[in-house]
Amino acid sequence: MENMFLICAVVGGTLIACQFVLTLFGLGGDHDASGHEGGMDATGHDVSHHGGGTDGGGAHDATHGNQSSWFFGILSFKTLSAAFAFFGFTGLAALQYDLEPLPILAISLGAGLAALLMVGFLMRSLGQLNADGTMRIDRSVGSRGTVYLPIPGARGGVGKVHVSVFNRTMEYKAITASEALTTGMKVEVVGVVGPDTVEVRST
Repeated sequence: MENMFLICAVVGGTLIACQFVLTLFGLGGDHDASGHEGGMDATGHDVSHHGGGTDGGGAHDATHGNQSSWFFGILSFKTLSAAFAFFGFTGLAALQYDLEPLPILAISLGAGLAALLMVGFLMRSLGQLNADGTMRIDRSVGSRGTVYLPIPGARGGVGKVHVSVFNRTMEYKAITASEALTTGMKVEVVGVVGPDTVEVRST
C-alpha cells in the first residue's frame, strides 16, 4: 500500500510541477479528460447538449444528465493530477499513524476527491471570469480611443490602445488590417479578436 501511495504522490506532484512550469512559459492548457462535448462557450453560455422528452421520465433524464455533465465537466488533466497527488500524500501521512488499511484508504480517497472538486471548482470559476471579460470587451466595439503603443499594419503585430467605454478608459491590445498606426493616432474599435485584444482602424 505504501508503494501505491508513493507512486500516486510522485506522479501527481510531478504533473502539477510540469503544468506550473508550462504555465510560466505561456504553454499551459487545460484539456477535458472526459471527452464531454459541452461546458461554456466564449461568451459564458452553457452549450451542453442533453437529450430529453416531454414526459416525466424525460425531465428526470435531463436532470440526471445535468448532474453528470457537471461532474464530468470538472474532470481534466489538472484536477486528476491534483487528485492523485493528494491521494498519495495523504495516504503516506496516514501510514505514519499505524491505522488499519481500510481507514487509511478511505481517508486518502476522501482527500483525493476533495482536491479534485476544489480544483475543478476553481477552474470553472476562472473560466466564467474569462467569459465575463470577453463579454465586457464586446462593449468596446464602435468606441473610439487613442493608440498607446504603435500597431503594425496588415495584422503584422500587436500594439495597445486606450479606449473610452461607457465613460471608462480601458487599455486593450490591438491589431489593425490597415496601415501601421503610430502613438497618439485616433482609432475606432471595429471588432474583438480575443479576450483582451481588439481590432481597430484609424479615424
